[in-house]
Amino acid sequence: MNSRRYVIYLAFALLVVFGLLFFAVNDLLTKRDTSEIHFLIGVAQANLSEPWRVVMNEEIKETIGTYSRVRVIFSNAGDSPERQKEDIDKLIDLGIDLLIVSPVKSSVMTPVIQRVYEKMPVIVLDKGVEGYDYTLFIGSDNRLVGKQAGRFVKKRLAGAGGRVVEITGRSGSLPVEERTLGFREELKDAENIEISDSFSADWLRDKAEDITTQNLSIIRDCDIIFAHNDAMAFGAYRALKKHGVDDITILGIDGLTGPQGGLELVRQGVLQATITCPTGGKEAVIRAMDILQNRDGLPKKIFLRSSMITRDILENRLQIASPAPRDPEEPIVLGFAQVGKEGAWREANTRSIKDAAEQTGIELLFRDAELDQDKQIAAIRYFIEQDVDVIAFSPIVETGWEDVLREARDAGIPVICSDRTVKVSDETLFTTYLGADFVEEGRRAAQWLLEETRNEEEILIVEIEGFPGSAPAVDRQRGFHAVIEQSDSHRIIDSQSGNFIYNLGYVAMSQFLLRHDRIDAVFAHNDDMALGAVKAIEETGLVPGEDILIVSIDAVKAAFEAMMEGKLNCSVECSPLLGPQLMNAVHDYVNGKELPFRINTEEGVFPRETAKHYISSRRY
Repeated sequence: MNSRRYVIYLAFALLVVFGLLFFAVNDLLTKRDTSEIHFLIGVAQANLSEPWRVVMNEEIKETIGTYSRVRVIFSNAGDSPERQKEDIDKLIDLGIDLLIVSPVKSSVMTPVIQRVYEKMPVIVLDKGVEGYDYTLFIGSDNRLVGKQAGRFVKKRLAGAGGRVVEITGRSGSLPVEERTLGFREELKDAENIEISDSFSADWLRDKAEDITTQNLSIIRDCDIIFAHNDAMAFGAYRALKKHGVDDITILGIDGLTGPQGGLELVRQGVLQATITCPTGGKEAVIRAMDILQNRDGLPKKIFLRSSMITRDILENRLQIASPAPRDPEEPIVLGFAQVGKEGAWREANTRSIKDAAEQTGIELLFRDAELDQDKQIAAIRYFIEQDVDVIAFSPIVETGWEDVLREARDAGIPVICSDRTVKVSDETLFTTYLGADFVEEGRRAAQWLLEETRNEEEILIVEIEGFPGSAPAVDRQRGFHAVIEQSDSHRIIDSQSGNFIYNLGYVAMSQFLLRHDRIDAVFAHNDDMALGAVKAIEETGLVPGEDILIVSIDAVKAAFEAMMEGKLNCSVECSPLLGPQLMNAVHDYVNGKELPFRINTEEGVFPRETAKHYISSRRY
């Protein structure tokens, strides 16, 4: 009896032990499984019918593989916006930490991306969306790609002229519109070059081959075929080859590797040239990890570098200057040539650069050009003589830099344009641009004004421009005008330069008030000039911000103070605090990382009703 009871107790005890052991092991297994994936990234792809997008996915997979405990889930919308919406919802339900999306259609996907952005970080690839409701945009400057294609055509047909046929991607897509715009802008002054026809082949090789065959009588009379991707360029080549046509130059875009990639097609002589258009897959993963790990100094937009590739370039493989081997114990030396003293924004910009250099251990050689281009060029030449590791400068104007930038490249010193851009015939003369999107700033100022005055029958606007020929003045005006010109009720009646200076903003506004009996709104290219305009308006007895609306750009603290007083209506942000991002770029380059072609900072729009809430956070 006792023996039987002992056996029962023993069996019960063993059962309890095994039960506890089972739950303990199960708990350990569960914890192990959940800890295996630290971050889960979802990729909502537009389609996989384009070879370029297949390569994008492969780059994402390959780069994800270099990180431990990071996984990726892909979806394919098959070019359906509705399918892509469903894909994104499913990815969210699976518990992703970050979404990478290449939109099927920008306008349709904008509200979807806005909704997701409220919950988690979102990286938009390839096609931009409206507004700034996303974490980061990565893509190519398709307008520049079009311009590069135009330059190739002009060089190829120099003197004799000729006819060009364009084969585009899917009609209505943003890359098609921007590439076509840039291509035509570059050729508009070439009177002896004619774009004889344009056909859409939806990015597909076989469709391009069919279209070329169907329109052979037109296409065989052209001198150059410009196809918006290499797949369509190859399709055109196949059709021409079948019909014995071999004297037409073919230019593509993408420059992918692989047996039928653009680089190999150029090497074989199938294409005479291609323009590289990186997919952004690798960059998206790298930046996703920066975002998920809360790295400081992250940008808002990244535009990847595109380059013209011909057989000669492939054989010689021309490269952007790379840093020479250096002792890792030696400090990085950065030469920076500042514009000069323009006001509060520029002072904050200078402080940010100096502070960030000190905090990151970069040795800074700083020169102030005092608003004189010759002095700025002399400063850059001084940096070249000193054999600095990197040169950065904020160009006073857009043009006139070709010679000195070529000298820097020949010396093997990379040049970063900070805050302002340059116009050069060869984009490899500088390594990257870091700063604001000036065109978007102008657009956002105009959009605020349109919304604020949407019920008015007529609005008469005057514009106080920045320094003539400078990138901010040129681009802010272009963006503002592009939006205002879409409205039948809004009209720009006068424009005058104020050189980004308070006193000249006052002078410009005073002259506007003398010349015009009625002014409803002022658009100033920066806050300092807007504050000068405020003073001029007050001297006439009018009430700034009430009788005349004022919208400007920069969002400096003085503008917030003016908005709180009701004298300024809105300021669009253009952050001068570029120091940390500049030092990040310098470190990345010296450490062998390839820099994107353009890096844009994050910016907000601040109507006066929000000024009280944000003024305490303004550091400049």
